[in-house]
Amino acid sequence: MIRVPVPSDYTSETAVLQIGPYSVATRVVLAPMVGVTDQPFRQLCARLGTRLGIAEMISADRSLWGTRKSLHRLTGRGGFPVLWVQIAGNEPSQMADAARAQADLGAGIIDINMGCPAKNVCGKGAGSALLRDEPLVASILSAVVAAVPGLPVTLKMRTGWSPELRNGVRIAKIAEDAGIRLLSVHGRTRACRFEGEAEFDTVRDIVRAVRLPVLANGDIRNAAQAAAVLAHTGAAGVMIGRAAQGRPWLCGSIDAALGGLAVDVPAEAEVEALLLEHVELLHDFYGEQQGLRIARKHTGWYLADQPGAREFLRVFNQIDSGKGQLAALRSHFSGRPTREALAA
Repeated sequence: MIRVPVPSDYTSETAVLQIGPYSVATRVVLAPMVGVTDQPFRQLCARLGTRLGIAEMISADRSLWGTRKSLHRLTGRGGFPVLWVQIAGNEPSQMADAARAQADLGAGIIDINMGCPAKNVCGKGAGSALLRDEPLVASILSAVVAAVPGLPVTLKMRTGWSPELRNGVRIAKIAEDAGIRLLSVHGRTRACRFEGEAEFDTVRDIVRAVRLPVLANGDIRNAAQAAAVLAHTGAAGVMIGRAAQGRPWLCGSIDAALGGLAVDVPAEAEVEALLLEHVELLHDFYGEQQGLRIARKHTGWYLADQPGAREFLRVFNQIDSGKGQLAALRSHFSGRPTREALAA
């Protein structure tokens, strides 16, 4: 790792994030991302300093849990001290049943998704579509909290449905009244999706309106941005999502910086080792054929800023064996032409 000095304005105080009975010395949480925060990725993140992260979202409809995709999402805590899972749906009794089932499978924290802006989720009245119906929000949150009395329940949300309906403060108060133990708030409305810049004034207003710990989320890519958002909002911590794709060390590095420690940035040789390990984990976890497909997108994220990555990925994405993928990656990092290395 390359040691990077920490700016003098970072605090050296250790912050403890309290989620029900769990006390974790961190200010950075890995966001749940479908197709990203699976068990292999969370294992790498945990080993590289991330202390808390949420598994991929899963539907509250338990009739879908027998699919291969869902079974993978129901597997393991991913190296963290507690398994924090996220469920999505729009029917209170179904959400409550899903929470109980997740508790039986070993979940220690249940997160409720009211932040996903995807059409296939919102079209079913779930995710951030729920923000339009405050009474239904209250019913779902109360039902889930009552269903798992021994577990803390958290809520992932946005600042509202649209800039004209930015009701995040009201939703936060509903959540507090329902017994929610932590909020993570993306600084955009559903209508904004991921466009434009995240705004944190609403997040600051939510922090001031409730006594719950709040995580600020959206466009946080480095320690300086995290520190600025924390200072502006007064949040208990930050949640890192898309910026961690292809950078499993990011949350741990930001956390270290916020604690006043030197930041660890992997050198190229370490990135190569991490990517090779990640690809092997994907092959083992999903099986070779599915692992090949999933490895392609992760490799694209790792190499996004590297010279020659586009040409390499054209070849890499056509490789149809696990050994071939690993050989191609080794050739890429050594500077050897990938096509020639694969033909050798």
